[in-house]
Amino acid sequence: MKLRIEQLSAHLAKAMAPVYLIAGDEPLQVKEAGDAVRRRCTELGYTERYVFHAGKAFDWEDILRAGDTLSLFAEKRLIDVRLPTGKPGDAGAKVLMRYAEQPSPDTLLLITSAKVDARAKWVGALERTGILVQVWAPQPHELGGWIKRRMQAKGLRANSEVVALLAERVEGNLLAADQELEKLALLCVDGEVNEAAVATAVADSARFDVFGLVDSALAGDAVRVVRMAYGLRAEGVEPVLVLWALARELRLLLQLAQRCAQGEGVGAALGALRVWDSRKAVVGGALRRLSLEDLRTLLHRAARLDLIAKGGAAGKAWDELLQLALDLAGHGPALDSATLHAG
Repeated sequence: MKLRIEQLSAHLAKAMAPVYLIAGDEPLQVKEAGDAVRRRCTELGYTERYVFHAGKAFDWEDILRAGDTLSLFAEKRLIDVRLPTGKPGDAGAKVLMRYAEQPSPDTLLLITSAKVDARAKWVGALERTGILVQVWAPQPHELGGWIKRRMQAKGLRANSEVVALLAERVEGNLLAADQELEKLALLCVDGEVNEAAVATAVADSARFDVFGLVDSALAGDAVRVVRMAYGLRAEGVEPVLVLWALARELRLLLQLAQRCAQGEGVGAALGALRVWDSRKAVVGGALRRLSLEDLRTLLHRAARLDLIAKGGAAGKAWDELLQLALDLAGHGPALDSATLHAG
């Protein structure tokens, strides 16, 4: 069964499933959801606990052995698996499907993971036996609401301008946001947070990640594209890495556009090429905004930019990257003030 993360607490108060898979791309929420399951296990007498970190050398059979082990001291056990890649591989998938077919009695299997493919057979098997909680990072327009609720839980108060300032400074990084709120809770003893307190206490924790820039371009958010491009360059990210992410997305869009040109609907094309549900809106929006010829032109420019980034052609790689991202966002030439003035 699937649950939204906000439904988990109510579910745990009523019953416990034999298996929980908590997966997503937001580490703080994944950790806190996993902690909620662990606390409930402790309350219910799951006194024996096995913790496995499922790296490359992990023996997945250890999960089955832990479930089959007889204990003289504990009636209930928790098998706690950390899967940082979201991909168990063939061996792991087979073990997890075997476990799902016949869960060990008096045993709870908890897997906390990076984002997983919900269509994978092993994910489906665990979902049928237990609970799947998929965690998504808040969208930019949702971040303010998340921060406000988090502040209220910590006994903090702030007006909408202060909340917006906090959201801008941490830009989607919930772990950083929570850490900054902890600082503010110590500094603002009366619970009232103002702009001065934020300006002096909050570090610039904005997460300028490559895929965030790509998604901003797909969403047509030119201002955020420019800001994230500046941030990536300041963090020392290589232009080749950013270009790789942009070119990959352009190739996907070209495939989608070709399918649509042959009469296939946008929704069907997105499904056929296995676009994540959480990204269908931004990818579909870009697909409707850009023509087949636009996409071919952008890919041609990406190929030339690859030469520039590798020193095989004249040009400023970051300026060219910014312009490519802005054109993907559906905007014209960058303003002079938006250029990065960097090679």
